Amino acid sequence: MGEFRTTGVIGAGAWGTALAQVCARAGLKTTLQAREAEVVESIRDRRSNELFLPGVTLEEGVTATADMADLKGCDLILAVPPAQHLRGTLEAFRDQTGGGAPVVLCSKGIERGSLKLMTEVLAEVLPDTPSAVLSGPSFAGEVARGLPTAVTLACEDEALGKAIAAAIATPTFRPYLADDLVGAEIGGAIKNVLAIACGIVEGRELGRSAHAAVITRGFAEITRIAEALGGRPETVRGLCGLGDLVLTCSSPQSRNMSLGLALGRGQTVEEALAGKRSVAEGYESAPAVRDLCEKLAVDAPICTATAEVLAGRWSVDQAIEDLLTRPIRVEAE
Repeated sequence: MGEFRTTGVIGAGAWGTALAQVCARAGLKTTLQAREAEVVESIRDRRSNELFLPGVTLEEGVTATADMADLKGCDLILAVPPAQHLRGTLEAFRDQTGGGAPVVLCSKGIERGSLKLMTEVLAEVLPDTPSAVLSGPSFAGEVARGLPTAVTLACEDEALGKAIAAAIATPTFRPYLADDLVGAEIGGAIKNVLAIACGIVEGRELGRSAHAAVITRGFAEITRIAEALGGRPETVRGLCGLGDLVLTCSSPQSRNMSLGLALGRGQTVEEALAGKRSVAEGYESAPAVRDLCEKLAVDAPICTATAEVLAGRWSVDQAIEDLLTRPIRVEAE
């Protein structure tokens, strides 16, 4: 596997911008593609994504563009759109560039309707494209400022995984290698839904004991879903599962937890989402997670209850009552 020198980052939200910063720090010539003309202008003129990641000065190695065709010829592609827009984004990338370079999937979610993982979407849109999954506990602002971060880089091709890790690693951004793409994806997708549940617990002031219980039982749901899809428990016990779950469920920096906080304090979903520019992936993926669990016959009561609250079918109090009155079961099941 050859050395990577140039990278294209598709999606200039907070996380995409932070990853472009990582790539530039690692010495890669980095092109960041944005849908918003104001983001391109902000980066070009002021070296800052003032819309999605204000207060962070970007490396000189980051070039912004609105034109997907400018990514043609990049050695490596990082795809970072919202999960529900990945298919359309990859189709536009294919039509403009033809593809060919390895694609690292950095979006966390399950596609609504099809119930497909991001790797499955990529395989449909860009067949035979080498792929990897990047996931783990990482707040965009901290990563962009160069604070220490460790993530999972999952790739079935060991040589490719090592080459990508070597290309993007910096002294403060450390990828750990894995080969279980399903486990890496499920950890990242389901934790967003569980973070909303933890936010509700916090907003309702149900206490730290309840918060710890939701994290722990939520992790059991992640594990069951991953295994049902062929993922391995040891993968979700790592950074991409347990690590990301702990981070996202423990800080209002998380868009998903902040949504749950608002719901727990009595706001409606519409009120909690009003005026938000960034996507709360848990809100978008919750219906797909619920439907996937039903399809797989996997018991995931916290994810299901959260999806019902977000859909307006259950009140917060009804969801809490349902979870607390479930039959007693063996913990390890």
